[in-house]
Amino acid sequence: MIEATLADLRSPAQLQKWHDVVSLIDARKKHSVGYFVPVELKEVFEPFLQEYERQKKQALLERVAEAQKADPMDEGTLSDGIE
Repeated sequence: MIEATLADLRSPAQLQKWHDVVSLIDARKKHSVGYFVPVELKEVFEPFLQEYERQKKQALLERVAEAQKADPMDEGTLSDGIE
């Protein structure tokens, strides 16, 4: 994997040279800020991203369901239908 700074990302000539996943780092703070995935790897990487997003949504829905279970309905209120 290639390591590059955010400043390297601004150069179009540099972007065209990358054919591998690039780890982007913040040069000032010396920590990772993300990854750059070239178009050649899009077909391989896209299913991973879709599964990751699905898992995030599922975890959020589970948190919402747990919160609703913890907050019981009082008499005289309407249910939202989620159980």
